[in-house]
Amino acid sequence: MSKPHSKAMLLFESKKEHEALEGLLATLNEEQILKSGIIGDWSIKDLLAHLYEWEQMVLNWQAAGEAGERPGVPAEGYKWSQLPALNEVIRQKHLARPLNEVRAMCSASYHQIMEKIETLSEEALFTPGLYPWMNKNTLAAYFTSCTSSHYRWARAEIRKGLREEGREK
Repeated sequence: MSKPHSKAMLLFESKKEHEALEGLLATLNEEQILKSGIIGDWSIKDLLAHLYEWEQMVLNWQAAGEAGERPGVPAEGYKWSQLPALNEVIRQKHLARPLNEVRAMCSASYHQIMEKIETLSEEALFTPGLYPWMNKNTLAAYFTSCTSSHYRWARAEIRKGLREEGREK
């Protein structure tokens, strides 16, 4: 899949991949979603909390940039090379949350990120280095990473985990 080169394409790809992920989730029962081992020790619920947190991070980065601030990217105290440790902190943060709460957070976050993309201009989305924290990247690249690409990755990981456990043909 190529990178979106317009706001319309970014929105379309994000919606398409989100719907595909939701379609897969709709075929699973609560026991399957809560069972660990889908990705390492992670459950599908853990994966959903992960998606939520990354959507919120990119929204916070964008808001900080707009306010003239320089956020810690990917997170305060973490470098990109430390993503496994950051992702485990995210997992632990949501481990005790009930599934219905995680699902509600994910739904609200998805709508929030799509609304944010809608409000941004093509120029804001596709100007390299718009904010200092972005280096030479575009907001669209960050939004793509935390939406369509992330949803596609999650779906692939869920399918792989289900196949390995013999729960999907």
